[in-house]
Amino acid sequence: MRMIRWISSSLRAKLLALFIVLTTIPLIAVGLVSYQKSYDSISSHSKASSMLQADMLGRNIDNLFENTERLLELSKNPQVIHFLFSQSETYQEAKEILQTFALYRDTYKYENVINISFINLYGKGISERKGVFQSNINPLRNPHFKSLAQNPDLVLKIPPAMTSAYDRVDGFTYPDQGVISILAAVKQRITHEVIGFIIVDLDDSFIKEFCGKVTIGKTGFFYILDQNDNPIYVPSISEQDLLLIDRPMFPALEHTSRDSFVLNTKGPPRFIVHTSSLSTGWKIVGMAPLQEIVAEANRIRQLIIVSVVLSIVFAITLHFFLTRRLTQPIQLLQHKMRLTASGYLEAKVKPGGTDEIADLGQSFNIMVEKIKDLLEQSIREQQLLQKAELRTLQAQINPHFLYNTLDSIVWMAEAGKNDSVIQLVKALSQFFRLSLNKGRDWVLIRTELAHAHSYLIIQQMRYRDILEYQINVEPELHEYPILNMTLQPLIENAIYHGIKNKRGKGLITISGYAEGNASVVLTVTDNGIGITADRLELLRSQLEHPTQAEEAELEEGGFGLLNVHQRLRLYFGKEYGVRLESTEGKGTEISVRIPKNKGD
Repeated sequence: MRMIRWISSSLRAKLLALFIVLTTIPLIAVGLVSYQKSYDSISSHSKASSMLQADMLGRNIDNLFENTERLLELSKNPQVIHFLFSQSETYQEAKEILQTFALYRDTYKYENVINISFINLYGKGISERKGVFQSNINPLRNPHFKSLAQNPDLVLKIPPAMTSAYDRVDGFTYPDQGVISILAAVKQRITHEVIGFIIVDLDDSFIKEFCGKVTIGKTGFFYILDQNDNPIYVPSISEQDLLLIDRPMFPALEHTSRDSFVLNTKGPPRFIVHTSSLSTGWKIVGMAPLQEIVAEANRIRQLIIVSVVLSIVFAITLHFFLTRRLTQPIQLLQHKMRLTASGYLEAKVKPGGTDEIADLGQSFNIMVEKIKDLLEQSIREQQLLQKAELRTLQAQINPHFLYNTLDSIVWMAEAGKNDSVIQLVKALSQFFRLSLNKGRDWVLIRTELAHAHSYLIIQQMRYRDILEYQINVEPELHEYPILNMTLQPLIENAIYHGIKNKRGKGLITISGYAEGNASVVLTVTDNGIGITADRLELLRSQLEHPTQAEEAELEEGGFGLLNVHQRLRLYFGKEYGVRLESTEGKGTEISVRIPKNKGD
């Protein structure tokens, strides 16, 4: 809402808003489209790159096994079949079989093949490393060989976790390296009866090296699962990542052989990419924090945001300097008008040029001069009116006070109380002498207190049995000026509306104190009957918002609270005047707040 008001109140702001709408919205739109396109493109590229790495390992595994499975052709070699089928062999037969193994190695360059072995159903076997041997374990006790015997056309790829020493019937163990074993059945040519098995052991170092060194992003990694989703190759990773691997695997792996998706975990989301080896059925799974995969896209986003923001800043800056020369004369005229509206009539415009704005400035200067003349005339008339009003207010002293006092003098004279008559006449003379004050509106506080004292003497002589008074005002306040006839109406109000209606003696106390360095507060306190809460609220409201009927109601006891309150506000402003506090049955306090060092 403030922004709308600011734009609607400034020509330059309207131009700026229009320029921003016409420049920034297209920039933002282009930035959003560019960001979305680049984000999708880079994210897709990063995901495709991760998928490509997984595919590369899968192809390497497939190529390795496809090349290695050529060795299974040895199972069709007549010499091998004869060796497995016969119960005895010669040295020459064994040597020729081993030479065949070497020929295959030289031909196909099997660097990852560690050993090639054959074994028949009775434990008789031959291998590159051991030569001819006899196993003490029945081969069919091995679950892999048993499975091949039942399904002769199968080719089994056994990962290291499943090639432990107790499973191997050829007696070979590889404690210092991981081994992948390829197992196949050897069949008799004519009857296709299983007569033995071929075992090809492969070094798995290239898979370990891939899983240990190839990463996704900065901290991502690859690992391999077997056909049952059991980890078989896992690099060194954190415990949190191990927990993710050990949990039941993601359903997405079972639906597609090659895919990528985002896994939401308790921590940061993970990007998962997976593919499968066609020859083994193993799953190659890559896992990395999603933030790392899209890190480049986020950098592009930041670059686009910075570019758009800088473009907007440049456009606004350019507009600022272009519109400054257009709107500066108008802003200067606006500033001078505001100064004039605030009351400073010396504001003048120095128009430059001969355009419409210069002519407007010249007209403004003429208008200000005329307003100043009219205002000075109005001030002079208002001062005369104010003085007349103050004289009228001050002349509203209730004449009943004078009549009652003269009646008291007559009564005392008739009673022969000459001393009381003299004292009362002196007090009355002093009271009227101070009231007249040679026609001045201002007196010192000490003079006002003397005037109040004379009035209290007169009233005490009239109401001797019910009235006592005290005047306690700090001497340092006596020299501050105050409007004449300020306290007497308040004292009169306290007597006639508080103490006169009270049983027993009443006490009126006049006190005063300085309120900081700005104000003086004088209070008139009585212990009379007080004011009811409703009446008090009404009186306060009438003091703030007087009407003619309310003035009549307030002035029943003299020239009244409203008279004093109006005079003080007329001279000093709304922060000064009369304040009323009262408790029913306990008394009333009327305080007068005036400024220090404020005089006529």
